[in-house]
Amino acid sequence: MDYLPLLAPDFSLILCGYLLCRFTALNKTIWSQVEILVYYFLFPVLLFTTIARTNLNIQTLTSFLEAGLLMGICGIAMAYALPYLPIVGRYIDKRMHACCTQIAFRFNSYIALAISDRLGGPPALVLMAVLIGVCIPIYNIASVWPMAKHGEKGFLAEVIRNPLILATVSGLFANLVGLQIPEWAAPTLQRVGSSSVSIGLMVVGAGMELGSLQKAKVLGTSVLLIRHLITPILAWFLAGVLGLDALQTTVLMAFSALPTASSCYVLANRMGYDGSLVAGLVTLSTVLGGFSLWFALGVLQ
Repeated sequence: MDYLPLLAPDFSLILCGYLLCRFTALNKTIWSQVEILVYYFLFPVLLFTTIARTNLNIQTLTSFLEAGLLMGICGIAMAYALPYLPIVGRYIDKRMHACCTQIAFRFNSYIALAISDRLGGPPALVLMAVLIGVCIPIYNIASVWPMAKHGEKGFLAEVIRNPLILATVSGLFANLVGLQIPEWAAPTLQRVGSSSVSIGLMVVGAGMELGSLQKAKVLGTSVLLIRHLITPILAWFLAGVLGLDALQTTVLMAFSALPTASSCYVLANRMGYDGSLVAGLVTLSTVLGGFSLWFALGVLQ
C-alpha cells in the first residue's frame, strides 16, 4: 500500500499552520490559545466519543499493549544511556542531555490521532487512543526524571489530570459498562471531534521553529535516530514476535515513527533548561516524521 497519499494531507495541514503563523496576523499568541482549545476540549471529545461507541475486546489488546510498552521502555533506556556510551558519551553535555532525552521517545498526540484515523478509521483510532492513554504517564515521568534535580511540584497530579488520559479512561469506562451517548448529542459530538484533527495539525505547524541546533550536534542526532529510525525497526520486530494482527501492526508502526511532542519545549523551558535547543529538535523531528512514517508504514511493514 502506498502511504504517501495518506500522509500528504496531514502534513499539508502542518505546513498550512506554519505559514499562517509566520506570514499572517494569526501569530503565536493566537495559536497558543487555539492549542488550549484543542488539547483541553476538542481532542478529549474525539477520544471519548470514539472509544465509547466502538466495540472493544480487551483480551485482544494484551499483545498490542505489551508491544507498545516494550517499545517505549527500550526507547527510554536507549535515550538514558547516551552519556554513558564509550564514544558518543564524550561529546554529550549531561545538562543538555537531561532536557533532550524526551525527544527520543515522546510523541505528538495530534499527529497520532490524525494518522490512525486516516489509516484505519474508528478501530485504528481506538487502538491509538488506548496506547496513548497507557504511554503518556510513563513517558511524561521519564521525561521529567533527568531534570528532577530542579523538581516539579505536583507533577504526578498533573499527569493524572491529563485531558487525553481522562478522556481515554472515561471512554473505556462508558464502553465497558454499556453507557450510551444520547442520539440527540451524537451529531454535535461528532462535529466537535472531526474539527479537532485539522485544527490540531495546524497547531503543530504553528509551533515549529528552529532553535540553536549547533549546540549539541551529537546529542541531537542521537535522540532523533532513536525516535525516527531505531524505534520503528524495534516496533516491526516486536509486532512479528508477538503476532499482532494487521491493524494492530499498522497502528504500532505508525506510533513508533511519530514526530516528538511539541510540548517538549514547554517542559524544558518550564524547568529551567535550554528551551531554544529543544524547540529546534522538535521542529526537526516534525519534518523527519514524514519520512519516518513512510519508512515504517511503506518500507518496514
